[in-house]
Amino acid sequence: MADTVKTFPDLDALARHLRERLEEKKSILLFAYNGTGKTRLSMAFKDLGKKDESRDTLYFNAFTEDLFSWDNDLENDSERMLRMNTASRFFDGLAELEMESRIRSFLNRYADLNFDIDYETGRIRFWREMQENADGEEEPVLIKISRGEENIFIWCFFLAVAQLAIDGQEVYDWVQYIYIDDPISSLDENNAIAVATHLAQLIKGQNRIKVVISSHHTLFFNVVCNEMMTKNKKTQRYFLSHDSDGYHLRNTNNTPRFYHVAMLKELYEVAKSGNLYTYHFTVLRSIMEKTATFHGFNNIGEIIKSESDDQDGTLHYRYVQLLSHGNYSLFEPVEMMEENKQIFRKILYDFMNNYRFNPELFPGSDTLEVIT
Repeated sequence: MADTVKTFPDLDALARHLRERLEEKKSILLFAYNGTGKTRLSMAFKDLGKKDESRDTLYFNAFTEDLFSWDNDLENDSERMLRMNTASRFFDGLAELEMESRIRSFLNRYADLNFDIDYETGRIRFWREMQENADGEEEPVLIKISRGEENIFIWCFFLAVAQLAIDGQEVYDWVQYIYIDDPISSLDENNAIAVATHLAQLIKGQNRIKVVISSHHTLFFNVVCNEMMTKNKKTQRYFLSHDSDGYHLRNTNNTPRFYHVAMLKELYEVAKSGNLYTYHFTVLRSIMEKTATFHGFNNIGEIIKSESDDQDGTLHYRYVQLLSHGNYSLFEPVEMMEENKQIFRKILYDFMNNYRFNPELFPGSDTLEVIT
């Protein structure tokens, strides 16, 4: 069916429609610009599942962060810690489930942090280094993490809880739906691809729980779409808009996805600006892998331009492989050395010259060359 549009008078009606669609679909991906009502829609969806003391939706949105707050220990300036709002049912029954190891399995992908949780007091402490105290015992040097690190920790905390629900843990056996609204808004822009990929992997490998993901972030949304819709006809994609006539939900499953072009455009811009970080090699590798597959090649080495002293392109292929597989922190991106920036531009520009894209999207790309 061609793209169709349904209009709803309010968010409650729209939320009911999403629930009806999830009777047939496994997941819904919803793109909407800021100010459309995404977060309020997630709350309306959640509220429809509340009956007396029962509920059916585990959700992540702007309000999830409010479940955590900082105790800065202004009196002693030593015991800085994050506190959980233990009155929230979000934290019910977690003490017996070894949450630290569950959270750490997600957190280690993004940040180098150690932490522990006191479930009775709701205290979470963070550190990176240990020191010897007066009794000769090792103890952590407590730190207050940055706002960005706090956001990624809360996101990983949620993912660990979502994994419990997906696994059917008794304490979360009430969860029938997971609703995730704009996780990337709380996280660093550099994490968009990694967060989208990891999230899609978590969700598409299960069939127990229905999922809604909404976002205004184009790159994040397109990566999720690509990961979840490639071999999955149980995923429905929509574009949501709002005006004086109501909320308009457009079915966009038949609209081609251009996330690779969006990523390439981002790489082109940062290559010109010089703001190149190690993780950009990972993005480039992803684009080249998809291009190689489309053109029928076995690996990206076959689409990397060869030089006179490197006829088989081995050198640049090894650069891409090596620099895209480094154990880099996506949360604290490391800027490339100038030599690697030149190599990156060379590989990128050769790729764009060999596999021509719409020049209107890449101003100046018709004269691409690396200035050494």
